[in-house]
Amino acid sequence: MKKALSDKRKIIFFDGICHLCDSFIQAVLLRDKSHNFLYAPLQGTTAKSILNHEFILKLNSLIYYEEGLIYSQSTAVIKILAQLGGPYSIFLIFLLIPRFLRDSAYSFVARNRYTWFGTKDLCRIPSSNEKKYILP
Repeated sequence: MKKALSDKRKIIFFDGICHLCDSFIQAVLLRDKSHNFLYAPLQGTTAKSILNHEFILKLNSLIYYEEGLIYSQSTAVIKILAQLGGPYSIFLIFLLIPRFLRDSAYSFVARNRYTWFGTKDLCRIPSSNEKKYILP
């Protein structure tokens, strides 16, 4: 991690060419009524300025950066969904499942996501409202 621990931002780092990752980001954007999150591709400059190189190389993991802490894989997804509040808070129950089991399932999907969901050459153009939450 390169930024100071006092950083209060909540940033979701994702694989910018993955359809599954993009669909997840679109779903969170739609439900994030309080605008808790900022979003940045792992291939972007924000990732390079905040994350260690090892995280950037791991395009098979969603990374959630919250107040100076880094969460990856299943824990990142669970924490993001829980932050949406309301019925999504129920996802916190999955933290009771041992991480090695959760991350094994996550890794299986991550390894196959390009085959199952494909990749994209171009990013979707965000709406003018969404642009203020998307980092380079």
